[in-house]
Amino acid sequence: MIVLAIETATPACALALEVDGSVTEEVLDLERHHTEALVPGVARLLGAAGVAPGAIERVVVDRGPGLYTGLRVGIATALGLALATGADLVAVTSLEVLAAAAARAGARGELVALVDGRRGEVFAQRFSLEPLAALDAPRVLRPEALAPELAARPALLGGDGALRYREAFAGSEAIDLAVPPPSAALELSRGRDALEAVLPLYLREADAVANFSTRTRAT
Repeated sequence: MIVLAIETATPACALALEVDGSVTEEVLDLERHHTEALVPGVARLLGAAGVAPGAIERVVVDRGPGLYTGLRVGIATALGLALATGADLVAVTSLEVLAAAAARAGARGELVALVDGRRGEVFAQRFSLEPLAALDAPRVLRPEALAPELAARPALLGGDGALRYREAFAGSEAIDLAVPPPSAALELSRGRDALEAVLPLYLREADAVANFSTRTRAT
């Protein structure tokens, strides 16, 4: 089976391609250049593997939470590929991908996956790693609001939010896992039903809307 996974929820733009059980993973960019890097990266990855776009049978995309523009680019590209090739379309979340990657790396116990939400906030969700299962719903909050919860109920931390706000989480152990690996998204997608469309998991309004609202209230 030929499966393509697209990751654009964080500043990184990454891909994974599975061809008959063999997986190739590539981080295309780390500086929020999703629009410029994604489609050429897909073409290059398929070309290197000798796979025609029409041979793709399944497209997996991270639907967030994460960066507004990155999610739009990734989901639009995944939907376009699925429509053009007839491939199944499957969605995962950035937080469950981080948890799956941590479990795959041998982490055990509980993990709080943290994606940097900018604006001094993180997108967070707690998981059991053995077996992998969500223990609460994704939410957005400030790091200093999460720190007391971690003190009362310790957990490993993973994600770029954990790395950026390491001082706020000084009492917790963080694993080196900034980018939700698209290869972990491939593994998560197995057995999931195909979708006709994918809705991004924003958890809050876009930065542009928030900035406009702030300016409107100021006047």
